[in-house]
Amino acid sequence: MRFMMLMIPQGYESAAPGTLPSAEQVVAMMAYNHSLQAAGVLRALDGLHPPSMGARVSFRGGRPSVTDGPFPEAKEVLGGYWVIEVASREEAVEWAKRCPGADNETIEVRQMMDVEDFPEDVKKAVEGFEAPQQA
Repeated sequence: MRFMMLMIPQGYESAAPGTLPSAEQVVAMMAYNHSLQAAGVLRALDGLHPPSMGARVSFRGGRPSVTDGPFPEAKEVLGGYWVIEVASREEAVEWAKRCPGADNETIEVRQMMDVEDFPEDVKKAVEGFEAPQQA
């Protein structure tokens, strides 16, 4: 089963462009990332620049509309993510608990959808489509 662990750092929604973690935070996180890799469960990971450097595209009325960051209405934003492949939700939660998170950080653990999760009519509808290549 694949799970995405989403890092939600409180206060990051208002971080200035170019805000980066300290060397100490990066070293602690690199050690954690290495432990995921050494265990053979890590599939992907990335940190994200603050929302002040991003954009949101919404589709009200079927038309795309772009809003540049920061997003003052945002209460929670993502600071990064990991994709892991483990046997169960409980194992994914155990990995999240090992993260060297700060007092202002929360990790949300969510199972990723696979075609096998869908009912037969959906599986039949997507027959013939190749799965997109993963990075």
